[in-house]
Amino acid sequence: MSRIGKKPIEIPKGVKIELQGQCVKIQGPLGQLQLDCHPRIKVRIDEATGNVIVENERPQDRQNRQLHGTMRALIANMVAGVSKGFERKLEIYGTGYSVNEQAGKLLLQVGYANTVERVIPEGVKVTIEAATTRGNDTPARFTLSSTDKRLLGQFAAEVRKSRPPEPYKGKGIRYADEQVRRKVGKAFASGSA
Repeated sequence: MSRIGKKPIEIPKGVKIELQGQCVKIQGPLGQLQLDCHPRIKVRIDEATGNVIVENERPQDRQNRQLHGTMRALIANMVAGVSKGFERKLEIYGTGYSVNEQAGKLLLQVGYANTVERVIPEGVKVTIEAATTRGNDTPARFTLSSTDKRLLGQFAAEVRKSRPPEPYKGKGIRYADEQVRRKVGKAFASGSA
């Protein structure tokens, strides 16, 4: 039995959950999401406690145990997304690097000859706090926010992959809470040979 799968999902105020067969539709103040559950897993709403319960009818089956926890986590993320939302903060380090939003695209100047363009997916909002870097100490900062945690994480990873942080000077795109392991560069011996 999955420990995560057994936990009931509390439904916050203002969130409506509708079950249509294996399809779970969740509507809240920030938007609407839906998920087609796996046929091996059953989802029901407990009216007495106001919780969503994810049930596994065959806990001895390994795939059922895996799906049990996964489906519960996906539904819990959807409930949190439509009620509170998710956000991911990113920073760009490097002299002359910048970020800009234009016509549904994220434009990144990160040391290449051409500007890197990333199409912003529907449902993801970009907020730019600082558009350009100031030296190597003050980064350009922007925040991605969405109700869909999977979509947000995927887009943030694609943006970071445009120029991952390098280990010598730390230049590149990184998550705000990410620690970059730094390497010591080459040490040149002083004096003549």
